[in-house]
Amino acid sequence: MGAAAVAAIMRRREREVVDDFRAAGATSRETAQSYTAIGLGQSLGLKRLRERAVIREAAPGTYYLDEEVWVAVRRTRRRIATVFLVILVIFLLGALLGTVKW
Repeated sequence: MGAAAVAAIMRRREREVVDDFRAAGATSRETAQSYTAIGLGQSLGLKRLRERAVIREAAPGTYYLDEEVWVAVRRTRRRIATVFLVILVIFLLGALLGTVKW
């Protein structure tokens, strides 16, 4: 399985975790819930979101989704993808123009 496929699977799993928190209403410190109440077990997607402070601990054993951080993480990912694509296009144009004889 390629790196792009693994990244797509991880993004999907992270979105599923976010959707579970939204469905449970755990979107603020006041409405934080335990993983079992939300219906989650430990997963790599959940771990990654905790590391990025998208999922925050309100009190010992209760967690909530920080929507602002989630939006910022998604915006950063889009920005990185856009920069990568621009660099790729510049590289391909340079390669194409380097092979064209004027």
